[in-house]
Amino acid sequence: MKPGINRRQFMQKSLVGAAAAPVIARSVGAEPGPAPKPVAPNDRIQVGVIGVGARAHQLLGATMAQDGVEIVGVCDAYTGRVARSIERTGGRAKDYGDWRALLDDESIDAVIIATPDHWHKEHALAALAAGKDVYLEKPMTLTIDEGPEFIAATDKTDRILQIGSNGMSSKLQQTAREIVKSGKLGKITLIRASYDRNTDSGAWLYPIPPDADEKTVDWKAFLGPAPERPFSLERFFRWRCFWDYSGGMATDLFVHLMTTIHYVMDVDMADMVMATGQNYLHQETHEVPDTLNAALTYPKEGFTVSLSGTFNNAEGSQGGFTIMGTEGALVFQGRELTFKPENPVEGNGWIVASWPSALEEAYWADPEVQKRETPGTWDSRMNTEGETWSEVGPDSTVLHMGHFIESVRTRKPSVQDARRGHHAAAVPHMVNESIKRQAPVYWDPQREVLKT
Repeated sequence: MKPGINRRQFMQKSLVGAAAAPVIARSVGAEPGPAPKPVAPNDRIQVGVIGVGARAHQLLGATMAQDGVEIVGVCDAYTGRVARSIERTGGRAKDYGDWRALLDDESIDAVIIATPDHWHKEHALAALAAGKDVYLEKPMTLTIDEGPEFIAATDKTDRILQIGSNGMSSKLQQTAREIVKSGKLGKITLIRASYDRNTDSGAWLYPIPPDADEKTVDWKAFLGPAPERPFSLERFFRWRCFWDYSGGMATDLFVHLMTTIHYVMDVDMADMVMATGQNYLHQETHEVPDTLNAALTYPKEGFTVSLSGTFNNAEGSQGGFTIMGTEGALVFQGRELTFKPENPVEGNGWIVASWPSALEEAYWADPEVQKRETPGTWDSRMNTEGETWSEVGPDSTVLHMGHFIESVRTRKPSVQDARRGHHAAAVPHMVNESIKRQAPVYWDPQREVLKT
């Protein structure tokens, strides 16, 4: 360590340097490996994209950042998105019109699926059956019962399926997982996680393109397996607000929290979920709740998770986590991770002040008591700075896509396969089911669904 650099600065610099290059994981829980070798021009991976909405355009950028990959085809139910995605690829992508035509093209090696949640199962299972590797944007499922179907489909094929909860590909979350495994936090009993917003865009009330109408929007193609409804631009562009196409805040935001918790803690699934939810301020625009609270139990592992979220205050706007152990806490906020050591100071002065004077004096004369507490002062140990890591370089979406492309090349397991994707989505589904039943719900680990 160079003179003049303290431990905190050293750890920050170490993580920044590690995060500056893509990190390739061989499988879930594996240590990061080297970046992939350059691919020859005749070994390019050809990718098609089903659904090119706003999130898909971020995925387009992440895909084009990978070596040896080309986006050759797109399709969407709104013509404006198709035109913009072709423009974004420099005119190289083709408009396939119907997603089935894209899957029929044998020259396409892999597909990115970023359609609304109600289409995920049909699109992904059809793509696997067509011999394509699949990057499926989170959440994997619209309902909890779809999870086992995904697992069965991937077990029967040699195709890659990676779910797009990208946070777990960040160096920050890998570092947190290593710290937890090291035992540095002591016994972990509670994790608090939240995802709060307080804007129209945060509540999915996105602006609607001025040219959107029944000519530019294929309403039938959007509905697909969903119930018949009259044409609605609000439902098309703000689909997360409606139960037909989404699980609301739980499956859109809590799925990120659960992916991280399961990955960092190296656990599979909650045993019980108890939740409450209400729509307090968005009754005219949302069917789904705008405020959620949930408690999750992991009895075998010995900890509880507290989840919360609202669209009416932005306190936890970056998706905050606190993993709390007897020896310290890990705090996530944005692209920073902080370790805060536990330095408890007992405060029994007000108790022993009620004892007889001689007993109080004897209490404070005890050296062991003096180690635990100091009367009338603020213990300097409480000001321990701890350690902070800041991540720079490619964001987690680029890294997560890099993991997918590496799996396509090597045929090694994806970093978030069907089982991981099912469990990350199943907890949010249990949150919604608990709200519906107004009762706790329990997980059946043998059947991989809710207990009946």
